[in-house]
Order: sequence, then C-alpha cells, then structure tokens
Amino acid sequence: MTANTPIRKVAIIGTGVIGASWASLFLAKGLDVVATDVAPGAEARLRTFVDQCWPALQELGLAPGATRERLRFEPKLEDAVVGADLVQENGPERIDFKRELYGKLDKLLPASTLIASSSSGLTMSEIQKACADHPERCFIGHPFNPPHLIPLVELVGGAQTSAETLDRAAAFYDGLGKRTVRLKKEVPGHVANRLAAALLREVMYLVNEDVISVGDADAAVSYGPGLRWGVLGPLRLYHLGGGAGGIDHWFDQFTGPITAWWSVLGNPQITPDLRAKVTAGVMDEAASRSIESLEQQRDRELMGLLKVRAAA
Repeated sequence: MTANTPIRKVAIIGTGVIGASWASLFLAKGLDVVATDVAPGAEARLRTFVDQCWPALQELGLAPGATRERLRFEPKLEDAVVGADLVQENGPERIDFKRELYGKLDKLLPASTLIASSSSGLTMSEIQKACADHPERCFIGHPFNPPHLIPLVELVGGAQTSAETLDRAAAFYDGLGKRTVRLKKEVPGHVANRLAAALLREVMYLVNEDVISVGDADAAVSYGPGLRWGVLGPLRLYHLGGGAGGIDHWFDQFTGPITAWWSVLGNPQITPDLRAKVTAGVMDEAASRSIESLEQQRDRELMGLLKVRAAA
C-alpha cells in the first residue's frame, strides 16, 4: 500500500452537517459514497443536503463521472463499510463513543482501509487504543465547515499511526483539491481551532469590557485582517509588513509593541451576563434572517473567494 494507492469508495459514518458536507464533496469528485447514520430520517436529510449543495458544486466544477446517483445509504454500519477504501467518521465528540466504534471498525475492515476521524479536538492516540489489530491506519482528517467548500484539512496521526497512512491520506485529500496541513504532534483542538479560539477569547474580552460592540467586533475581523487572511497567512502578511526587509525587519520594528500587547490580552470567563450580551449582539446582527439565509450568504461569498484564488 502506497500514497498512490487509489481511493474510489468512501464510507461516511454520521450524516449531520459535517458528514453530509463530506458526502457532497466526495460525490462531486466522482467517488462512490455509502453513508450510514442511526438517527431517524437521516437518509432523507442527507439527500436533501446533497441536493441543496449540488448547484454550487456544479458551478465550481464536477469531476468526470460525478453524480448524486453514486450515493447509497445503509442503515447498518456493517453493510455501509463493505468494500470501502476510506471511512470518514463524523460521530459525537465523546471518547467512549469513538473507542467503541473504532474497535468495531478495526474488526470489520481489511488492513488496507484507512479510517479518518473528523474530530475537532479528540486525539487519535486515545481513540486508536481501541484498535487491537490495525491502529496504524487510523488518523484525524479534520475539515472545516462546510467541508464541501472550505479547502483546509488537518491531518494528525496518533502514537500508532504510520507515516504511510498519513502520506496516503495527504495524497487523497490533496487530490480532491483540499489543502492539507500535517501536525507534527498532537495538541487538544489541533491547530486551526486553537488559532480561532485565541481570537475568540480576545473578542469576548473586548466585548465584555465594553471596548466594542458585538457587531463592530465582527466587522473589525471580517473587513480587516480577515480579508487578508483569506489570501495569505499571518506570518507571510507580516513578511510583507516588513517592507523591503521582510520578516526580519518586521521583527526589528514590531517585536516590542506586539509583545507589549500580548501582556495585556484578556482572559474572560463566559458568565451568564457575557453570554447574554453576545447572544443579543449576534441576534441584532442577524436582523431576523434565518440560519439558512445566512448560510447561503456565507457559501455564495466563499465561492467567490474560491474562484478568485483558483484563478490566481
């Protein structure tokens, strides 16, 4: 088994928002997808979700042979994973649930089948302890919502994950047009969510201290650094901020101010009052628009950015 071994059939376990979005992406890339979920009405919700995503995926470009007809739903886990080259698991963020599931999958699947978890914070070292036979083929393949649009996938191996597994996973996701990043070691929450959490902590602090309103805090991010971050990461942007001298000149000029700001960053507690304040501010921003309407706006603007980046 090598990084070039093709993955043509994917099993999706759990068809909530993340699982359904993964299924839509895999179908758009011309793969066979078998999904399973024990929740009542899961199949109908999944097919509705795929149908709603399909126009956007068509606009971005379908792979040869891509069709929604390649989606199959199997109520039983044992039936869903038969013949799968990769399993993308999207179950609840509970270590007991994950371990029980991975113990079953380890017995059901041949050694060549990769098992990926979409977990946003649990570590694979803890999950794969339940795999007595082939823990080396298990890894974290953490996407960002919605996976059918956002390119980033964080790849994180556990203590028993093989380098070959991560190489094969990277080849698979990159081949779908995703942008993989590989963590060198496990940390709770992986990397991108930790970066987001650091920003959110300071937003909560500034709102709590009445420095800024909820709406203006969102605007400060989305109309300022957020626009630049959609093009280049913060470190490359600071390289540009250093002018002709680049990142070295940036360090010379800004190490003092930046570290001084670090020393006064906030560490707020989510009290009932702060929660109520943020909730009220968000609802004012939403201005009675439905979640569905806001999701549609998000996806339209994301597609615009993706097209610009693809052209560049």
